[in-house]
Amino acid sequence: MAAKRLGIGVVGAGRWANWAHLPGWLRDERCKLVAVCDTEPGRAQDAAARFGADVAATDYRALLQRDDIDIIDVVTRDAEHFEINCAAIEAGKHVLSEKPVAHDYRDVRRVADLAVASGLKTKVGFTFRYSPAVRYLKDMLDRGDLGTPFIYNAYEQNSQWLDPMSPLRSGEPVGEGPLRVASLEGYGAPVIDIGHWYMGSDLTAVVGMMRNFIPERMILDTGQMARANIDDGDIFLGEFASGAICSVQTSFVTVGNYPGIEVRVYGSAGAAIARLVEEFGVCETLKVAKPDDVEFREVEIPPEYYPPGGSPRESWRTLYYANLTANFASEVLGEIEGNEGNFGDGLWVQEVINAVEISHHERRWVNLPLEPHARAGQHERQG
Repeated sequence: MAAKRLGIGVVGAGRWANWAHLPGWLRDERCKLVAVCDTEPGRAQDAAARFGADVAATDYRALLQRDDIDIIDVVTRDAEHFEINCAAIEAGKHVLSEKPVAHDYRDVRRVADLAVASGLKTKVGFTFRYSPAVRYLKDMLDRGDLGTPFIYNAYEQNSQWLDPMSPLRSGEPVGEGPLRVASLEGYGAPVIDIGHWYMGSDLTAVVGMMRNFIPERMILDTGQMARANIDDGDIFLGEFASGAICSVQTSFVTVGNYPGIEVRVYGSAGAAIARLVEEFGVCETLKVAKPDDVEFREVEIPPEYYPPGGSPRESWRTLYYANLTANFASEVLGEIEGNEGNFGDGLWVQEVINAVEISHHERRWVNLPLEPHARAGQHERQG
């Protein structure tokens, strides 16, 4: 008898779903795309037809009622994530959610605890954790190839909104008011996650600043120029419980190509740079150096870190997401132990983001956790 295939329901059929999520599920023979949902019927129908889904729906709740769907994949606007995540878990579904799980870390804790109490697997769309280069470097760190990690530096930046005429995403705050997170949450989250994963330690304090370099922008909903009260660039410093330190810089108004990631780890026995930027026909490189090296040298990433048919010459969107969806399917099927990059990890990342936001507005160092009981272990994190 053939093994049961996991039924997948994708909520949201916009650009990122078509670029990454839907191709990832289609690439895995253990999964069957059952339904695609979008509030715009044409988008749902087009995506269902393109990727071979049985059902096109306009109300996500219809997917929650189906017995042939095991995993709900949430790829909607940010403000909708929390409601759909909660409803899907309450319906007994495993959930993959694009970041953020919720904008407030306390809401992330609620849904993370609900999932653990329900015995369900969750995963956040921390895309770059699933880069072959990033995963190979993680294994190097676990083996002790770099010794004890001292410093973590991270950058995520590109020029996506350097042109003020590029329409700003719907739902971002406009008009006068305090600066709100945008780059820090959208671009900072993945490298904050990688830092936590790599360093194997929680941040205990952060200090940071946010900037709005291009305040007047085209607004997608209105087609008019308006003031956008969002950070389009930010930097923060952090101290880990282990004694290690970090710096993180993100921006979507800095010159550079997608995805714009660079993470560096400096340890007692060596250093490494994972650079995830589409240049010269490849989407990533990994370089290492030992204490007696004059400069970094590129290393080859073993083939087992790639999905079937994958290579550094394909789009980073399909390459990384194929690893992400395959990893989640393996966890749900019980083929591998644990549940990495889950809502508990999302909670840790969101709490750091909220702490940096406080630091900026109050011009001070902020200690973590923000609440003493926030990391008492009532939710699961898998490093």
